[in-house]
Amino acid sequence: MRQDVRAKHMPSAMVPKIYDSRLADRNLEIATEDAYAMARHLSRGAGLLVGISAAAAVAGSLKIAQGLSLRRGEQAVIVTILADSGDKYLSERFWTEGQ
Repeated sequence: MRQDVRAKHMPSAMVPKIYDSRLADRNLEIATEDAYAMARHLSRGAGLLVGISAAAAVAGSLKIAQGLSLRRGEQAVIVTILADSGDKYLSERFWTEGQ
């Protein structure tokens, strides 16, 4: 089963004209704090300096994987794109919070 998940806070986002909400199989919400924690984890644990959107994409992918692992015998390949870098976030406080 294919799952397309879009990462965007739709109520506050400027929605591009090319966006078609009918293409997403479902909407998956990732809390900002979870994205911050994943960004810290990826930078410290895996050496990947990613931005908040990329970290949220990884958190969402893991959430989907956990849901799939509950189904007996189901296998999947989960792919996500880390489309932003963390360099523009280096001055943000979340790097030192929640350690």
